[in-house]
Amino acid sequence: MVESRKQGTIRQNLRKLVVPIFIETLLIMMLGAVDTIMLSQYSDDAVAAVGVVNQLVMFSFLIFEVINLGTSVLCSQYLGAKLHNKVVQVVGVSLLLNVIIGLSVSAILYFGAPFLLHLMGLRDSLMIYGVSYMEIVGAFAFFQAISLTISASLKSADKAIYPMLVVVVVNVLNIIGNYSLIFGKFGMPTLGVDGAAISTAFARGVSMVILFIILFKKHIPRFPLAIFRPFPWVEMKNLLKIGLPSAGENMSYSFSQVVLTYFINMIGDEALATRTYVVNVVMFVYLFTIAMAQGGAICIGHLVGDKRIRGAYLLGKYVMRLSVIVSVTLSCIWALMGKTMFGWLTENPEIIRLGVFILYVDIILEIGRAINIYATNALRATGDVNFPFYVGVVVQWGIAVGCGYLFGLHWGWGLVGMWFAFLLDENIRGIIFVRRWNSLKWAKKSFVK
Repeated sequence: MVESRKQGTIRQNLRKLVVPIFIETLLIMMLGAVDTIMLSQYSDDAVAAVGVVNQLVMFSFLIFEVINLGTSVLCSQYLGAKLHNKVVQVVGVSLLLNVIIGLSVSAILYFGAPFLLHLMGLRDSLMIYGVSYMEIVGAFAFFQAISLTISASLKSADKAIYPMLVVVVVNVLNIIGNYSLIFGKFGMPTLGVDGAAISTAFARGVSMVILFIILFKKHIPRFPLAIFRPFPWVEMKNLLKIGLPSAGENMSYSFSQVVLTYFINMIGDEALATRTYVVNVVMFVYLFTIAMAQGGAICIGHLVGDKRIRGAYLLGKYVMRLSVIVSVTLSCIWALMGKTMFGWLTENPEIIRLGVFILYVDIILEIGRAINIYATNALRATGDVNFPFYVGVVVQWGIAVGCGYLFGLHWGWGLVGMWFAFLLDENIRGIIFVRRWNSLKWAKKSFVK
């Protein structure tokens, strides 16, 4: 009876985390879509240039994740173990590191804008848009570095509602700012791409200030110098020990996707367009899984910190099972609605035919993807940070990239063949991660000794 009540409380905490994380993730996705839609009314060249810039900016955000992933894991475990001074140390060190990293990245993006965009192959006709946008957004990238750190610490303390509300504010400010500054409304000057950049930077700055206020009011009232003397080098080492392989796995995946997009580009324009449409459509299939995985990882971290290994194991199984059920159900609905959805997006019959077929293949792919999203987050939360990195690098490049080239280009199966390679990649990793979770080898990796 007592164990049943504990499981009920854990699942209740999970729901309190998942709902705001889900809404926050959805709003972040919509934020990018709003920027693209508004700029498309101004200039197609502007959209193309900003799209290239955002690839670089989003990659820089992966650098910030080195610290933030460690922040989330350590705070979750220390809160579970009721080591509140350790939590304060971790958040303080994390903020210090990401201020330094954020300012460094901002300087590189600002001063290196022309060089980096030439490196990305941006055409000269688009440079006027790309350089000015990147200089403004890049110069204030450190706002995002700090915001992500504070957000990670709040979520680990079961306060995910606050980052969600801040994203709502950011969305509203960004929409108003874009409309005013791109098109010169409400007495503002017509600034075009520069207006979009100023709006984005301003919204991120406001987000950082609000998150700081929330941090001091609701989580950590102050950072006493006494607990930072001597400097907590152990926590800094642990942050990097978690963050480097975790962010490395994300970067490996991002690089592999760049290579695969290059392969798809070699197949033809219709394949590339179909891939773009499919990626944007299925993104909403695994949105719930992302929220479940992040919420589940925080709860698992609390349980591991409190030495409740069986509770962490059972919660992990529950999160995985629910994620797979929801993802597969949604992907079946998407496949059945595929012809209608692609009909809204394009009039090209070949893209519609190809896209619908891939959505049916994607049903099986989503089983593996749901497990992988859950497992990488869950294993990191326990302290088992290297295993997902090794598996990710080997299987992503060996199967997704290797078989993608073999099936899609060498054997001439085209985009469908590449999607079968992606299916193998996701499901092979899924099988490996299920075996790892069931083995309980992660139970000895905790940072709470």
